[in-house]
Amino acid sequence: MIQVRPSEQMRDLGVVQEGAPILAEPARPFDLPAERDAAEQVIEKLFTAMERIGQVHPFAKGMGIAAPQIGIGRAAAIVQPAEPDTSAIVLLNPRITERSEETDEQFEGCLSFFDVRGLVPRPLRINVGTTTLDSQPVTTTYERGLARLVHHEIDHLDGLLYTARMTAGVTTIPVEQYRQTGRAWAYER
Repeated sequence: MIQVRPSEQMRDLGVVQEGAPILAEPARPFDLPAERDAAEQVIEKLFTAMERIGQVHPFAKGMGIAAPQIGIGRAAAIVQPAEPDTSAIVLLNPRITERSEETDEQFEGCLSFFDVRGLVPRPLRINVGTTTLDSQPVTTTYERGLARLVHHEIDHLDGLLYTARMTAGVTTIPVEQYRQTGRAWAYER
C-alpha cells in the first residue's frame, strides 16, 4: 500500500502548500461593512475547509486555517479551540495589539507543510483587535495554547510561516519523529 504524505493529503483537501506565493504575501483587509458579503463568503469557505480537514485528521491541540491557505488573499481566519463544544473563533482583519513578555516554546504544525513540526517561541498572552462584520472593533485576550493558535493564523495573514519565528539554528523535525500527536500542549499550572 502506498503511504500518502501528510502534505499531499492536505493538498488534496484544498490546502495551499508551502512555496505558493500567496502564503508569503500580506492578506488584504476587508472594508467593513461595505465588504460584509465577501467576508461572509470567505468565512463560510474557511469553515467548509476546516470541516473537510477535520474529517481526516484529529487535532488534539485545536486547529486554525487562514484564507491564504485556501487560496484567498484576504484577512480572515478561523481557529477551533481544542476544548470540545467550544465555538470557533472568527478573526477578521486581526492584529496583535499587545503581547506578554513571558513566552514559551512548543511544537507547531502547519496545514501548508504538514510533513514536519517545529519548536516555536510565542508569547503566553496576546491581545488581538478584530473587526465585526458590521465594522465594530473588538479586542480579545488569548492565553497559552489559544494564544499560540491565534498568533499562528495572524502570522499567515501577515505572510509569515511559523518557521520564520523559530529560534536561529533550530530546524523542523519530520512528523514521524514528533511524539506529541494526539495530546494537548503542556503548560505549567
